[in-house]
Amino acid sequence: MWRKRLFLSLVTLLSISAFIQPALGKGYPTRPIELLCPYTPGGSFDLYSRLLSDRVTKHLGQPMVVINKPGGGGSTVAADIISSKPDGYKLAVLANVYFYTTVKTQKVPFDPSYLIPLANFEELKIGLQVRGDSPWKNLNELLDYARKNPETLRWGHSGRGLTTYMSTMLVFRKVGAKTIDIPYKGAPEAITALLGGHIDAMSYPHGAVAGHTKAGTIRYLVFFSDRRYSDHPDIPCTKELGFLEATKLRTLLGVYAHKDTPEEVKRILFDAFKKTSEDPEFKKGIENIGDEPRFGGPEFIIESIKEGEEIGVPILRELGLYVGK
Repeated sequence: MWRKRLFLSLVTLLSISAFIQPALGKGYPTRPIELLCPYTPGGSFDLYSRLLSDRVTKHLGQPMVVINKPGGGGSTVAADIISSKPDGYKLAVLANVYFYTTVKTQKVPFDPSYLIPLANFEELKIGLQVRGDSPWKNLNELLDYARKNPETLRWGHSGRGLTTYMSTMLVFRKVGAKTIDIPYKGAPEAITALLGGHIDAMSYPHGAVAGHTKAGTIRYLVFFSDRRYSDHPDIPCTKELGFLEATKLRTLLGVYAHKDTPEEVKRILFDAFKKTSEDPEFKKGIENIGDEPRFGGPEFIIESIKEGEEIGVPILRELGLYVGK
């Protein structure tokens, strides 16, 4: 008799669980959500994080609080998310580049696949820049000079193994141009070198040089992109010029969560993110930062990571930077 009662009790509990399980996340969110930013205050990641947290709050009904946790190029943030409860109350701002370069060049004590993308909001505009008074009026002229004068053209970037280096290197390599690349600690140092005539060109995100491009002291020859940008309609992109490999090393900024986050919570977040992406003030904010609004779902981000791996990993191996299997 007691076994029968126990069996009925278990059936009842399982039945209740079946009704409760789909309801998980129905009341989400009921408290503030943490948005972890992998870099210090004031940079493009931080500005983007704060813009997003400010605009998405009205669609979630709860504050989204930005917490800066720099370290490891994003690995400190990634580790925090992975070790936290997967309930949607702790999210991360990361770039797709983290998954196709950073975790390939450092040994991380966790499985990156435990992080999943929720939505992408912007694309960093990265291109090859020269001084405003440079003799090269377009990319072909610069490449022609570089081919005819081996190891003469000097250009700056943010570090070997990063997309600013790899995209530019792929362009030079395709035309057989041998150049001298110089890594710089940061954009200010590279800009000073360019304006001072110590280097002939540089490859950096638009946000770092926006003021100089407006003033005319620096100008673009090409953007590493699959389309022209609305604020620079006269500047060609690598896709139209035939440099398809360089085109695929895109830098996309999005929001990521623990892979075990409940489906209902992910749906609520995605809906709020999509509404935020359609907000004119939000789009304007991204443009003011110097980047390009580009919304996309998980599939869009996953595809960009796959493309980046196909092109980037062989280069990382070649440079001796790859630490993966």
